[in-house]
Amino acid sequence: MTKQVQLFIDGAFIDSTTEQWIPVTNPATQEVIAQAPCATADEMSRAIESAKEAFKSWKEVPVSERARLMMRFGNLLKEHQTEIAEIICQELGKTIEDAKGDVWRGIEVVEQAANIPSLMMGETVENVARSIDTYSYIQPLGVCAGITPFNFPAMIPLWMFPMAIACGNTFVLKPSEQDPMTVNRIAELFAEAGAPKGVLQVVHGAKEQVDTILHHPDIKAISFVGSVNVGQYIYKTGTDNLKRVQAFAGAKNHMVIMPDANKQQVINALVGASVGAAGQRCMAISVAVFVGAAQDWIPEVAAAIGKVRPGVYTDPNAAYGPQISPQAKARILSLIEQGKNEGATCLLDGSDCSVEDFPNGNWVGPTVFSNVTTEMEIYKQEIFGPVLTTMSVDSLDEALKVVNDSPYGNGTSIFTASGAAARKYQHQVEVGQVGINIPIPVPLPFFSFTGWKGSFYGDQHAYGKQAVRFYTETKTITARWFDDDIQVSGPNMSINLR
Repeated sequence: MTKQVQLFIDGAFIDSTTEQWIPVTNPATQEVIAQAPCATADEMSRAIESAKEAFKSWKEVPVSERARLMMRFGNLLKEHQTEIAEIICQELGKTIEDAKGDVWRGIEVVEQAANIPSLMMGETVENVARSIDTYSYIQPLGVCAGITPFNFPAMIPLWMFPMAIACGNTFVLKPSEQDPMTVNRIAELFAEAGAPKGVLQVVHGAKEQVDTILHHPDIKAISFVGSVNVGQYIYKTGTDNLKRVQAFAGAKNHMVIMPDANKQQVINALVGASVGAAGQRCMAISVAVFVGAAQDWIPEVAAAIGKVRPGVYTDPNAAYGPQISPQAKARILSLIEQGKNEGATCLLDGSDCSVEDFPNGNWVGPTVFSNVTTEMEIYKQEIFGPVLTTMSVDSLDEALKVVNDSPYGNGTSIFTASGAAARKYQHQVEVGQVGINIPIPVPLPFFSFTGWKGSFYGDQHAYGKQAVRFYTETKTITARWFDDDIQVSGPNMSINLR
């Protein structure tokens, strides 16, 4: 009998009484490995009510005790990292190293949650008026909820509930129905770490269950990561119901390559950043903008990417795995075909990709386009597959215009040996996370994860050291200089690269 995924309600795993089940398939074989329940209305109510009741006592637990829970939880995650990664491989298809990285980035957030006492400190001013002092305290909201995507089934849930719970909230988590088993194992370890019952609930399902979260009066705040359309829906519906909502949505991340950059470093960076994780990550580089003479490198980039091949997670030579579903594969292939029809040059076509002994897998080979324009659908849409589109411009100013005209602002990077060019780019680009000679500038948890424009909806930025109100923006810069002892200078700046 196919395994039926359980719900985690009031501190215990229970079998759902639903009549609606969603098949969980191995994307390399199409084998149904489990069934995820669509939690019933009564089960959703029980989960939220349990979280509400648990909040009454959990908010009174000393912050140092909450931190120690996170320390124990983090240690258990480290002990079981490989085990969790193998679950990810089975239900998502990632390579084992990619899956381990998924878990590890989540562990890093749990470590940040263990540092919560200093982040919970308030403020005080004596004598704001004669003989009047003012004190402020940071207090938990109540029941919070998270709605997470398929592509990082460990990391993104671990972005959410450890920080919320460490702050004294309780949490209802609705993971992706496409890979629900990873979260259940993580919840099991959280209980083993000593989490009181009711502090974390895990419910499974689809839109109906999400709508319950969005409308329920006892849910005070919602965090979401996923597609643009769903992100906009969750933000609008949640805020219409007077909830705090932060919704991380789509991306179209650009890498700008200056002609003075280290060519081999650029090629190496683009290979992993464009097709790694099968392109199924919101921080992937999907557009490479070559400035001036750097455009001569495009054929070499395509040749290097052409050496990459997908495969199953048990194959140590596989660079990435399958797409999550046949529907995802079909959408990517449709966009590749549309790019050809719109006039882009397909330098490398991964449409007809196969993997020996796995004919039913959702395989898409690495694909590279050149002569792409901003009017083409392969540029405008987030393809979410192993597809790199390349563009050529004459100057850094033109490259900045391309990036800043994009409706998205999740991440970007520039490769250059010029300190002046790097300074200009990081200052003028309208993107929240900027890499300098770093292909994917994902910050560590003690910085904010700061999407801009259409990549983020909400009045607070998530997962960082502090929330940033809607009237300011945070920009995170991550830089690496490759060359030794090179002096570069420009207007108003001089940097010694070491």
